[in-house]
Amino acid sequence: MNKNQKTFLFVLAIIVMVSLFLSIIYTVFTTQVASNKLKVVTSFYPITYLTQQIGGDYIEITQLMPNNGEVHSWEPSISHIMAAEDANIIFYNGADADHWMEENVLPVLSSTNNKNRVIVETTSNLTLITNIGQEHREDQHKHELYDPHTWISPYMAKQQAEKIYNTLIIVDSQHENYYTQKWNKLQQQLEQLDGAYLNGLSNTNKNTIFVSHEAYGYLTNRYGFTQHGAIGLSADQQPSVTSISQLINELKEYQTHILYFDPVYSDKYIQTIKYDLQTKTGQNVTILKLYLMVGPIDDLDYIEQMQTNLINLQTGLEAL
Repeated sequence: MNKNQKTFLFVLAIIVMVSLFLSIIYTVFTTQVASNKLKVVTSFYPITYLTQQIGGDYIEITQLMPNNGEVHSWEPSISHIMAAEDANIIFYNGADADHWMEENVLPVLSSTNNKNRVIVETTSNLTLITNIGQEHREDQHKHELYDPHTWISPYMAKQQAEKIYNTLIIVDSQHENYYTQKWNKLQQQLEQLDGAYLNGLSNTNKNTIFVSHEAYGYLTNRYGFTQHGAIGLSADQQPSVTSISQLINELKEYQTHILYFDPVYSDKYIQTIKYDLQTKTGQNVTILKLYLMVGPIDDLDYIEQMQTNLINLQTGLEAL
């Protein structure tokens, strides 16, 4: 081996060693950065979305319930509870939506030694719609005291997001400026959406929508229309023959030929209603989507689903 070859191999070895050293340093550094992030656990998608929009680069989120599931009837496993044990902050909806958080997760966590963990019910002290006139199954009555679907309304979602923001700047005050910038952007988006709903639904020919699932009370209350549904607040219920027949009669009475359903769930009985109504009236019936926003779907995120809901509501209510 000549001198040039030895020199080349020596330089190559140095380069390899330096590269390896830098790789190790980078791995340690990135691991340390990741570990310095706030560990946040969220109950389900809309809370995750709002939290991520504010927390951004300084939080690490674990969402317990999978996207596009049935929030009322989902149950956490031991692994979900273990994931929540290491959290610095836990955000959940409340209002009887993710009742499993209060019944199955939080009681276990109360027995652990993490006294610095912060737990936030994002609908606490907000004005909620009381669930009056609904039939309650004995094993679920305490889950149905309120309409839990607050996150569907941009007006209510803004108030929930503000609670998330206020928590983050207290727990992680060194990044307050960052969180504030992110919050201001999200706040503006939600306020603009609220304004769009108020303006876009202020003048309509109709004032009633017909839905598969009566989950839109916070929209009807704020934006001035009513809803009639095949089922009540829990999407895992099945409509009776009587309720379907009653809904068809109401559709005929209101001379409405638009039905709404959320694509996360089966449209089987909505298709049945459509067929029966078309048969009895001879009119074409249109089915439009009205998202519950429990996960990304149709390539739409949370805000985009809100925007699409407004467009479809304007169609069904015949906005002027």
